[in-house]
Amino acid sequence: MAEIEVAESASFQHNQNLDNDVEKQNTNNSPLLIRDVSIKEPAGRKAAVQRAIRRTFQSVAHLANLLPTGTVLAFQLLSPIFTNLGHCHRASRFMTAGLIALFSASAFLVSFTDSFRDRNGNVCYGFATIEGLWIIDGSAKVPEEEADKYRLRLIDLVHAFMSFFVFLAVALFDENVVSCFYPEPSDEAREILTALPVGIGVMCSLLFVVFPTKRHGIGFPLSEN
Repeated sequence: MAEIEVAESASFQHNQNLDNDVEKQNTNNSPLLIRDVSIKEPAGRKAAVQRAIRRTFQSVAHLANLLPTGTVLAFQLLSPIFTNLGHCHRASRFMTAGLIALFSASAFLVSFTDSFRDRNGNVCYGFATIEGLWIIDGSAKVPEEEADKYRLRLIDLVHAFMSFFVFLAVALFDENVVSCFYPEPSDEAREILTALPVGIGVMCSLLFVVFPTKRHGIGFPLSEN
């Protein structure tokens, strides 16, 4: 009996050693499956990324207030489709450029629009010209005593260019657009792509504050009057 117990104990010890050898071999063959506790991610790195993402969303939300209602939302909905989630080919790169040009031109032209209420209280939209407001549908006419305040002025051109650059800044905040045109940017290009939209947004925001627009064009809130 003693010999049998000794043999069983030796067999059990041998099987346990084989299991340990197999586990060590699997660990060596699959190093990626084992988390190395000695490698620790910098504590401030995750917080810095989260702050950058939060600032990006705040910047886009602030710049969206300077553009016609729905412009930024429509672009953010179409951008992943046109850019193929940032993995652009030649055709998708041209389509993305066309999308940006279309929205930029829209933001530029809408800056020259204005509105007024006719005698029935209906809101009529038109384009500001040198002679006054040209009503789009021709359903009404601005009273002659009020025509002067709807004339085209130099500040309208300034606002149009600012809206144009603001939308370009919004487009540069879009990660899909940046990845489409610059899939592997250098360190210098990455710094420029990060700082440029912020600089454009800050400068245009200050100019909008110093030279506010008095127009209530297409896509902008209407006044009570």
